[in-house]
Amino acid sequence: MNILRRAKEYGDYLIVAISTDEFNAIKGKKAYYSYEQRKAILEAVRYVDKVIPESSWDQKIDDVKRYGVDVFVMGDDWQGKFDFLKEYCEVIYLPRTVGISTTKIKEDLNQTNNG
Repeated sequence: MNILRRAKEYGDYLIVAISTDEFNAIKGKKAYYSYEQRKAILEAVRYVDKVIPESSWDQKIDDVKRYGVDVFVMGDDWQGKFDFLKEYCEVIYLPRTVGISTTKIKEDLNQTNNG
């Protein structure tokens, strides 16, 4: 939530791309919720104006052009990975919230479900 709030501070319209279930499978990742459930959750967040599907690594440039993105914001765990977008927009890497980790959340969920 914090990263969404902070990302919104860089513009007046926040578009969030989330991986589709199919793209997660290609990446070898499994989300706790389906794409549609994750989309609905994000659409309910007041900082988020639009949620779009991410179905490949290669679509970022097209998305930036299609939606007229001025600022592309990612967590700093992706530092440098999206610098290729600097040709099209400003790229900002925000520090993650201390103490919040997707990996930790997944571990906690697994412990709760298995023990």
